[in-house]
Amino acid sequence: MREEIKGLAGFLVAGLGAVAALLAWAPLARVNVEGGFEGLHRDLSVLYIDLPLVAAGGALVPLTFWLLTLRRFRRPWLAALAAVAAAALGIWALTSWWAPYQAPEFAH
Repeated sequence: MREEIKGLAGFLVAGLGAVAALLAWAPLARVNVEGGFEGLHRDLSVLYIDLPLVAAGGALVPLTFWLLTLRRFRRPWLAALAAVAAAALGIWALTSWWAPYQAPEFAH
């Protein structure tokens, strides 16, 4: 595989990882953007703090595994497999660990 194609594949892995992470994160953040009951608990900080971090993590985790595996084993198919596995594990960790703050609906 030529070097240009390997580099392009790395960027493709990073882009797909970022998109997949954002698509997995968006339903969890919807509560904060919409605000819950009558919009009382709106917290738009998820858009300017969490959204860039999720996108960067979704791009950098698979790209890092792609580069490390490609450097070590020099097999593009193995690097792609490692990148997909790292992205899936990262997205699973994100969706199971990260939960947006939700204030109680009715506080007495």
